[in-house]
Amino acid sequence: MESALDTALFYLFAVVAMAAAVNVLLQRRVFYSALSLIVCLTSVAGVYMLLQSPFIATVQVIVYAGAIMVLFLFVIMLLDPFSAEAARDKRRYLNYVAVLLGLAILIFLYPLLNAYELAHVPRLLDSAAGGVGSVRRLAAVLFDEYLLPFELTSVLILVAIVGAVVLARRQAKA
Repeated sequence: MESALDTALFYLFAVVAMAAAVNVLLQRRVFYSALSLIVCLTSVAGVYMLLQSPFIATVQVIVYAGAIMVLFLFVIMLLDPFSAEAARDKRRYLNYVAVLLGLAILIFLYPLLNAYELAHVPRLLDSAAGGVGSVRRLAAVLFDEYLLPFELTSVLILVAIVGAVVLARRQAKA
């Protein structure tokens, strides 16, 4: 049975994650938006810890909040987004288009979300407590059921690395 502390921590992590996600969208500076994304991803790792999945929480922090966000921040600083702020004002109408598109998607998804029964939620939480997030179960699912997609992803990453090396060598010669 869950304690009041677990419930309070869940709501805390959920509110922080949602507030940070909204801040990612509303922030005018790309750098601060990336920092808000780090906060959001770290809060999601806290939710994973509450679901008894410390391995997935650790991977979330190391891979997403760590390595991927360092890469994002490096690219942001490399591209110098501060010089592009004048061009952004010319495309202000895109904000309205994005809001309309988001509302259209929400209207489309509302019947699907409304049809989903909340009776499924306790079963999902029970399955999470049953070791779904454990390293052994994750490895079994990854290498038994999803071996082909896993290998295809590794080949795709290898192709991206080779492409990056080729592009870097071309720029070094020029």
